[in-house]
Amino acid sequence: MTPPNPAIVSQKAVQALPRWALLLLCLAYVVPGFVGRDPWKSADVTAFGYMLELAQGTTSWWNPLLGGMAPETDGLLPYWLGALAIQWAPAGLTPDMAARLPFAGMLVLTLIATWYGVYYLARSPAAQPVAFAFGGEAQPTDYARAMADGGLLALLACLGLAQLSHEATSYLVQLCCTTLVFFGFAALGFHTVAPALALAAGLAGLTLAGAPALAAMLGLGGAWLVWRSASVDIAHQRRWVAATLILVAAVALMAWQLDLWRWRLVGTDAGGKEWASLARLLLWFGWPAWPLAIWTLWRWRKQIASTQWHRHLWLPLWFSLVSVGATISTAPADRALLLGLPAMATLAAFALPTLSRAVAALIDWFTLLFFSISTLAIWVIWIAMQTGVPAKPAANVAKLAPGFSPSFSLFALLVALAASVAWCSLVWWRASRDRAPIWKSLVLPASGATLGWLLLLTLWLPLLNYARSYAPQVQNVVRLMNNAPQGCVQTYGLSRGQIAAFQYHGSMNLQAADPQARCDWLLVDLNAWPAPPGIAKTSDWAEVAIVPRPTDKNDQLVLLRRAQAPQ
Repeated sequence: MTPPNPAIVSQKAVQALPRWALLLLCLAYVVPGFVGRDPWKSADVTAFGYMLELAQGTTSWWNPLLGGMAPETDGLLPYWLGALAIQWAPAGLTPDMAARLPFAGMLVLTLIATWYGVYYLARSPAAQPVAFAFGGEAQPTDYARAMADGGLLALLACLGLAQLSHEATSYLVQLCCTTLVFFGFAALGFHTVAPALALAAGLAGLTLAGAPALAAMLGLGGAWLVWRSASVDIAHQRRWVAATLILVAAVALMAWQLDLWRWRLVGTDAGGKEWASLARLLLWFGWPAWPLAIWTLWRWRKQIASTQWHRHLWLPLWFSLVSVGATISTAPADRALLLGLPAMATLAAFALPTLSRAVAALIDWFTLLFFSISTLAIWVIWIAMQTGVPAKPAANVAKLAPGFSPSFSLFALLVALAASVAWCSLVWWRASRDRAPIWKSLVLPASGATLGWLLLLTLWLPLLNYARSYAPQVQNVVRLMNNAPQGCVQTYGLSRGQIAAFQYHGSMNLQAADPQARCDWLLVDLNAWPAPPGIAKTSDWAEVAIVPRPTDKNDQLVLLRRAQAPQ
């Protein structure tokens, strides 16, 4: 017997979010972060360094090296995509901007796949709202469209999505491929070609992006849910389960052939994860999707406990559990949790038909206060940077970013003003009358998160570039080299990101430190100097300066010049 459905939704409540508004919101979220900035420390610039090496033909496409070091992540697909984009980019487009273009496309694809994943899950018979005695209940297609709008809004509202989804790294590729797999399983029973292509591309992409274990778990778990699902007929179940198992076996074999199987488990002892830090990450990273997801599990608990394994609940729950499990057991934790955000947003969407008016009002007021105060703070600090008034914020910026010189952009100001006016209009719309659409409770969270991200990447972009880029440190080193470093520069103790930054921003010919090499300059991490005699003889070098990264005094390099010719 099917348990009673907790979703009671009228046709009036499922009016679609205007397409122009949804597209504009997504555009305002995607574009900032991919345009106009430098490669940021440290995963972003490191990945770009490998892409640039591949594009310039200075390293092998199957075994890329940067400063003689292999990548820390095993998947090669992200580096290939960025390198090909650099090679195919039109003249005038900077290499770092060109490398980000395919990743911007993958973020767009993630949003699209999330929308359609929620849409097809909401079309499932068990997900449909209760039929009214005299009619007037939501129609299946309209209900699914409204739920999909809510799921996409929930994803955009997640605080942890913004930065990591705009970095050109393997983790954005993994996010996109995970969402494709999610969509593939969600659309089974409605289409054939699109789900099959999504499953194949998603599982293969996850493997080539360095996550074959994740691909296997998601694929096998999804196949089990299809087998147990009551919304897919038996003939289709057998075909889809067999096809999925074949795909999982194929990607597992591919990972074995490419030597991609790695286990990065961390322990739970003192050397493992800090539980307090993990708790904070879980608390803010998926906000506000995870509280709504928990509410969904409570309100739909009878359906979850049913023997029929309803796919609209178990599929996002499985993807969320795999992500949270990886967050606890592997590193880096935030990158692992990123992959579960689309599934958490899907669960959050199924909370919308069950929210009381008091809970919806609480969400609105909390969101309104939080993002309005955040917006005001961003504007006040920007005004202080430009004018020096108020004095205290200006002094704080000068203290945290010594040497930073603010710049003014009329275009950035106009975009920020337009976004702020749109936010005020949206708040007025939400507060003016009792709105009926079920997605209304997520409009302010999604729009507020988008507004904050857009303001940071317009008004604060010069400051963020200065704080998160290696460019200022590179420029200071180049200036100490009389603005024209000739020949080669030896390095010791530099990270992959630092090597990538000096090669790109400083146009330096870097070589690993060697007593026999005839380079006039040596760059060493402060904590690694003096270097072992077999690496660099201290008597051969004279210290020129210690060059810190302006916004991080713990990140310091020693610049040395050759004092005498090597013996």
